[in-house]
Amino acid sequence: MKTIKGPGIFLTQFIGNQAPFNSLDGLAGWAAGKGYKAVQIPCHHPQIFDLEKAAKSQTYCDAVAGKLAEYGLAISELSTHLEGQLIAVNPAYNEAFDHFAPPAVRGNDTARQAWATEKLKQAAAASAKLGLTAHATFSGSLAWPFVYPWPPHNEQRFREAFGELANRWRPILDCFDEHGVDLCFELHPGEDLHDGVTFERFLALVDNHPRCNILYDPSHMLLQQMDYLAFIDIYHARIKAFHVKDAEYRPSGRSGVYGGYQPWLNRAGRFRSLGDGQIDFKGIFSKLTEYDFEGWAVLEWECCMKDGETGASEGSEFIRRHIIPVSARAFDDFAAGETND
Repeated sequence: MKTIKGPGIFLTQFIGNQAPFNSLDGLAGWAAGKGYKAVQIPCHHPQIFDLEKAAKSQTYCDAVAGKLAEYGLAISELSTHLEGQLIAVNPAYNEAFDHFAPPAVRGNDTARQAWATEKLKQAAAASAKLGLTAHATFSGSLAWPFVYPWPPHNEQRFREAFGELANRWRPILDCFDEHGVDLCFELHPGEDLHDGVTFERFLALVDNHPRCNILYDPSHMLLQQMDYLAFIDIYHARIKAFHVKDAEYRPSGRSGVYGGYQPWLNRAGRFRSLGDGQIDFKGIFSKLTEYDFEGWAVLEWECCMKDGETGASEGSEFIRRHIIPVSARAFDDFAAGETND
């Protein structure tokens, strides 16, 4: 067994226009001051991390890694959640997602997809130069508008949607394979890959690609009313990244898992700061340790109530308490005797 690495923190919710959140130096000092050992870096803030430069320059990557090392930090993964979303956009979501792309390709689905594909390939190259083994992203969504089908279920529509999704991702997966990096899809409502069934369907269409893997985030499974512990038993071989995020589901007579178009605070299911929700993290850390998870435990802070500064401070200690230092020997070794056949 291996000891899970951590705590790490996903920076995307904390990046802002004011110091210390507007520079990599500032964020690094802030994160280290809260006890974090790694940062997960989004790729859509060039003032924080220049993805295009990182894909081409080992010198730049060494400088970024060296700067973080001065604060006692490593990089857990890079993230292209927004860019991954643009690999596959159903026309119903064109307007909603268009601002994820630069102005030059907005309003042009083909150009936007080509831009996103290039960004994913740059992320593969940059990850390799940084010595990373996993990358975090979203799958995008072509079938999601039909998740609760009415008119009735049309299997041909889903075959076409998932076939096209696989066609778009296959060359990207091959690129990640060339660079020796696992591509980890965060299974998330709103994405075509949002649970085990959809992941399996996609995996089969990319011929069980070795780089097609999972970013495990139990909060999204709780809000779908899934068994997030059994999920680890089923898919542990494909879990290569881990977001530590809490959530709660409070049964309601007024709304359910769909949320009723309400703000997060009023939904039956909502995200909470670590320790404030319902997720069994003792069970999760035990199972991931049992299955030799080699990655980082990374806080993704999202909460409808608590201040982010407080959530980040509490999250570091919460993760540290839940990491299980693996024993080098069995507890009953003292009673072992020699065998003489």
